[in-house]
Amino acid sequence: MKTLSILILNLFLSVFLISCNSKPRKEKNAEVSIEMKKINDTLVRATITTILEKNGNATEEIQVIEGTPGVVKAKVEAHKSKVLHNKPHQIHQKTENKLQLFLEAKSGSNTSETVILSEKDGQVTLEASINGLEEGIYAIHIHEKADCSSDNGKSAGGHWNPTFEAHGAWGNTDGFHRGDIGNFIADSNGFGMITFNTDLWCLGCDNKEKNLIGKAIIVHQGEDDLTSQPSSAAGARISCSGIIK
Repeated sequence: MKTLSILILNLFLSVFLISCNSKPRKEKNAEVSIEMKKINDTLVRATITTILEKNGNATEEIQVIEGTPGVVKAKVEAHKSKVLHNKPHQIHQKTENKLQLFLEAKSGSNTSETVILSEKDGQVTLEASINGLEEGIYAIHIHEKADCSSDNGKSAGGHWNPTFEAHGAWGNTDGFHRGDIGNFIADSNGFGMITFNTDLWCLGCDNKEKNLIGKAIIVHQGEDDLTSQPSSAAGARISCSGIIK
């Protein structure tokens, strides 16, 4: 009788454990969509719609963020990372390599800049937001070394030119440096921005003619005339950041 009771108890426990393990797990899914709109020459608005689904029930949350492009983009990325952190397959689908850089003011300037470099599907995109400028046209280049230690930024060396070509406008059939990004415009509020995309750069690949890592981003006080040799007549270096992972 005692043996039979033990067998019945063991059978009951086995059925109970199987029943517990067969219960469906509570799944939580997230979806984030973002709409960006320009407010004026210096401000943008991001409307973030987040849909959370748990146990078949969906809730929608809408958040609005306003500010300069660099600030808004950083907040949007932070929100996406927080919401999607439990869904690594969604983040992985981006297959994106990204660096965020903050440029140092040089040559007595009062500039402040944020630069985001991102690589996806063989293309590198540079997005730069610069404050503290006077209204006008400014040059931005990639230079040889990730060394911004000097007060004038000259420790970064000359233009990055791994193919040993003449300086010129990007895509010029007569030649151009791989660091010849070009010019951008600062408005009356001292704000400028530029977006640049190319498949001639990479972030950490083995091709020395493409790899940006170990180089520097330089903003000059004046306009690149796109013809002067061996680099440009853009004047002093007013900000600098090494491109380091």
